[in-house]
Amino acid sequence: MSILKRLQGDQDNSSDDGRHRSPALQSRRVSAPATTSAQNTYQDLKTRVQNKLLAGLDPTLDISQTAEVRKTIQELFEQILSEENIVLSRPERARLFEQITAEILGFGPIQALLELDDITEIMVNGPKNIFVERKGRIVRAPVTFENNDHVMRVIERIVAPLGRRIDESSPYVDARLPDGSRVNAVIPPISLVGPVITIRKFSKDPITVDQLIGFGSITPEAVNFLKACVEARLNIVISGGTGSGKTTLLNVLSTFIPSDERIVTVENAAELQLRQEHVVTLESRPPNIEGRGEVTIRQLVINTLRMRPDRIIVGEIRDEAALDMLQAMNTGHDGSMTTAHSNSPRDTTARIETMVMMAGMELPVRAIREQISSAVDVVVHQERFRDGTRKVTNITEVAGMEGDVITMTDIFTFEQTGFEDGRVIGRIRPTGMRPRFMHKFAAAGINLPPTVFGVGSRRL
Repeated sequence: MSILKRLQGDQDNSSDDGRHRSPALQSRRVSAPATTSAQNTYQDLKTRVQNKLLAGLDPTLDISQTAEVRKTIQELFEQILSEENIVLSRPERARLFEQITAEILGFGPIQALLELDDITEIMVNGPKNIFVERKGRIVRAPVTFENNDHVMRVIERIVAPLGRRIDESSPYVDARLPDGSRVNAVIPPISLVGPVITIRKFSKDPITVDQLIGFGSITPEAVNFLKACVEARLNIVISGGTGSGKTTLLNVLSTFIPSDERIVTVENAAELQLRQEHVVTLESRPPNIEGRGEVTIRQLVINTLRMRPDRIIVGEIRDEAALDMLQAMNTGHDGSMTTAHSNSPRDTTARIETMVMMAGMELPVRAIREQISSAVDVVVHQERFRDGTRKVTNITEVAGMEGDVITMTDIFTFEQTGFEDGRVIGRIRPTGMRPRFMHKFAAAGINLPPTVFGVGSRRL
């Protein structure tokens, strides 16, 4: 993709003829913005230098060659400052260069936020209100966009490479960044504060089991149990609220899948980071501008059955695709995994039941519940606590049916012991109950010590 095509909108929306140039720009020195007037002066300078730089760049330059493009931009940037007799201090010069480079190679003002490892979420509420989540706390970010058009250009830059669109007829979109971070964008008329972007960042290096244990999200005993569940090909549903860490946990559990198995993933926006070699990634597609060409999660799940998968992993079930997911789990595709939004393990089965009803098959409630109890072996529930930490709170076996009710047994539950200095104190502990599927562990040659289930271990 060329720079000219990528930034055509930027050039069309900026003036570089100098007729509206601030008189302050004629001075030989420009200070960092401190007041509204200085901010306007600095913005004018940035626009002016950026447009001159774009005019001097080769339109066919391939921006995927980041290092080469950055070097070219650096040379032109220094040349323009020299020709314009613009004197900046070293910090000001570096700041201006990074901002212009972010506009060309990155995502404008939020590029710097994307590069900070301690930021987990970025929320753009219109051009002037940008917030970030850092260590579980939401704070205002010290950056802004110029106007609504500036935000729209960044949204287009995110969604265009994915073949997706956003306009007044389709004013919201799910997308992803090149690193897999999840993006949702909403624009007017349904957003009354201007274009809104929500980015859930993924770690550049996928989170490992040891890190989850170090964060206090889960214990070694619970990890050993879940590892055995994956290796024994049990069907697992990971549930929780928004931002509770379901996808992260799904990524971690997927590392336990043997490398010689064929995995097919199905997602709305591909964000799973599986490390196995034999992985096929499928992504749903929204309808085009004519309302055609839509490919739903349900259609993809049905298609995976013809792809000879050993495991099917669905990023999230949220509609009638739940019926096909259950069918896959019940027809020889053991060891499948998915996530679902819910408030508890019991709510998870109720939500799956509701989603199956959305398929319009008019199945009896008992038949649906029998499908759920037969297909799902384990529900792993995760919560985001008020201190911002994410913890696994329940590992629950779906035991079967008693009458018309799905029976469930907690194998591990979270026990909160206190709340100190704004932090939740507690850990997930075994209940002492052993699951009914222990014979599947034995058949897979897996032998878990009794201490995993709290037998013969001292409770700390």
